[in-house]
Amino acid sequence: MGSQAELVVDARCGTGESPVWSVAESALYWVDIPGRALHRWSAAGHTQWASDEMPACIAPRADLPGSWIAGMESGLFSLTPQDGGTLAATRLAEVSHARPGMRFNDGRCDRQGRFWAGTMLMDMAAGARVGRLYRHDKGSLAPSLQLDDLIVPNGLAFSPDGRTMYLSDSHPGVQTIWAFDYDTATGTPSKRRVFVDMNPLPGRPDGAAVDADGCYWICGNDAGQVHRFTPEGRLDRSLEVPVKKPAMCAFGGPKLDTLFVTSIRPGGDLSDQPLAGGVFALRPGTQGIPEPAFDG
Repeated sequence: MGSQAELVVDARCGTGESPVWSVAESALYWVDIPGRALHRWSAAGHTQWASDEMPACIAPRADLPGSWIAGMESGLFSLTPQDGGTLAATRLAEVSHARPGMRFNDGRCDRQGRFWAGTMLMDMAAGARVGRLYRHDKGSLAPSLQLDDLIVPNGLAFSPDGRTMYLSDSHPGVQTIWAFDYDTATGTPSKRRVFVDMNPLPGRPDGAAVDADGCYWICGNDAGQVHRFTPEGRLDRSLEVPVKKPAMCAFGGPKLDTLFVTSIRPGGDLSDQPLAGGVFALRPGTQGIPEPAFDG
């Protein structure tokens, strides 16, 4: 394995999202949003569990090992895999969406264990700026609204020291990545600025990860590439995957030096990308950092 992508699981996910490497289990977890499923892959094989609502983003729970916090359709849930391929779901918080037909999208924890997640209108073509970004703190009864006026919030990530927050909007009419100063004590972003304008670059900015060098990796949806940007916003390199719609990336493996990439399987003729919806692995020559757990 090198810069050439290798197929890990021919999962055929409608929208494979939110890959998270479990260091304790040496396993990769991710979700299929329209497939309503949580997936797990390790050297022992591939397992999945069915969900009643569409899960969009997940993070491990520090207080309940083996369980996950998830942004879904109607709010935030705690999910626990069960024997028989089902998930025990407990609602942690409801969310009053701006309008019907919305769900959560991209999300993850900051370095202090607060869960961040954005919402979007599922009819992406409408281009409605009703998306919102929320933060859910330990002991909170409901997530707090942090940003609005978004279409498809995506690309959430935090620098290794936690003091910079990244956010993208992957809608074709926006295609922008922003950086914020981040107050690690209060969980407050400020000084929003354009980090990268993706409009002249290949692909729309989708899900992201940060490596140990502080560089920001983001999937170029529609372009079949994963891009690495330096902390200054300079395009450092681009790696190819054999599908058009890579969705999100995450570092994993025993040394956290494997970049796993989930993808989308669109409808229509897939003769030129039969592996769409699969999970791929790259060796980019850099290491990631462990994903924080939700401190609930």
